[in-house]
Amino acid sequence: MDSRTEPADSASESASEPEPPDAAIPTAASRDAAAQAHPQPHTHPDPDGTAARPPLLRELLLVVGLFVVYKAGRLLATGHTGEAFANAHRVWGWERSLHLPGEGAVQATLLHSDPLVHIANTYYATVHFPATVAFLVWLYLRRPAHYVWARRVLALVTATALIGHLAFPLAPPRLLAEAGLVDTGQVYGPTVYGAHPATDALANQFAAMPSLHFGWALMVAIGLITATRSRLRVLWLLHPLLTLLVIVGTANHYWLDAIVATALLCIALAVVQPPHRTATNAGAGRTRERAEVPVQDLPELVGAGR
Repeated sequence: MDSRTEPADSASESASEPEPPDAAIPTAASRDAAAQAHPQPHTHPDPDGTAARPPLLRELLLVVGLFVVYKAGRLLATGHTGEAFANAHRVWGWERSLHLPGEGAVQATLLHSDPLVHIANTYYATVHFPATVAFLVWLYLRRPAHYVWARRVLALVTATALIGHLAFPLAPPRLLAEAGLVDTGQVYGPTVYGAHPATDALANQFAAMPSLHFGWALMVAIGLITATRSRLRVLWLLHPLLTLLVIVGTANHYWLDAIVATALLCIALAVVQPPHRTATNAGAGRTRERAEVPVQDLPELVGAGR
């Protein structure tokens, strides 16, 4: 009887025998190996563009101040009529030398329909500034880190453009007789410019290059593509495309005005880096989960050889 029960007691004692203290050592080693195989990535303080918003009053004063300085600088560039028209002849010649398409081809399409011309003039007069403001407001509310980045890029592009307007006054193609284009704003309306550029106290009509209409529109599209994740976000590029057709078709800008604006924006984007996310937002979470696997879920290596 005793001989039959003894093995059971022995097995029970073996089953209840605690693991030796050094059994946890290989488990900890396994955890360290897993952590080394999947290191936790260096996280950016704002991986999703949700950093603390800058103070609203400070931002309002800053943006309004930049706008006032820009408008004042543009008005300082007025009065260079002779130089502006001389530069217009040069730009027109450069475009022909580069075999760029004539601005008249785009305008001819608009002139087939009076309502189409009116829509183009309205787009030119009303979309440029409100669209940029709406872009900045949305970023400020939803993507604060991207807002700071976009504001810096726009400020740099605008400041550089102002220097260009002062150094290279340029009459738009609608004022250049050699171009043979129609001033659609004056003929069909609406227009934001006075009939006589030299006496226009509200705007500098000799600030054609670079085109901030196009530069700002392109930045709006790039900013929204960068700050959003929708598969359709590439459609934001329709805004600068429409803007380009409008500024050329209404004879307010040359092709080269948009090309120079694009070059300035590329430089600004290279100088002002966008907010960086983690090494892939989707992958970072999974990597972190693997690095934080509980000890008990990792395989026990000690008992495998026993």
